Amino acid sequence: MSQHALLRSVKGLGIPGTARKEDRNTKLKVAVPAPAAVLDEDRKDHFATRNGVRCAGVHLIVDLHGAKRLDDIEHIEATLRDCVSAARATLLHIHLHHFQPSGVSGVAVLAESHISIHTWPEAGYAALDVFMCGSADPDACIPVLREAFSAKRVGVNELLRGQDA
Repeated sequence: MSQHALLRSVKGLGIPGTARKEDRNTKLKVAVPAPAAVLDEDRKDHFATRNGVRCAGVHLIVDLHGAKRLDDIEHIEATLRDCVSAARATLLHIHLHHFQPSGVSGVAVLAESHISIHTWPEAGYAALDVFMCGSADPDACIPVLREAFSAKRVGVNELLRGQDA
């Protein structure tokens, strides 16, 4: 079965590998009171407002260049947790996979959406998506990522998702 087919199916999920999953009994939840606007009973869509524009969420496309520790799965997990905390988001689940000979891919699933990472340690490069809705602050992840991976250069592109929704 090809890797792409495996990703689309449930086959192979019981096979142990190098993937790391968070134990459901030790979920990290960052409880931060939301602003009154988010708690408004009339507003249940959890949309965000960015520079006066109402959108489903803010999606940051982040490129780290000249980065270090991109093959250290424990460091990557800790960094994702630090990003979640800095953004005042709610972590639901983390899943990371360590490739052989090198590289890590994974996602932190949030109540507010997700943070994904894909690393190429041999090139000192990592690609991340930081997508958050509601009152979470995706921008707070950028200094955490820059410091954690000692990135020489950080590129950030911003998309406001669902502006017409």
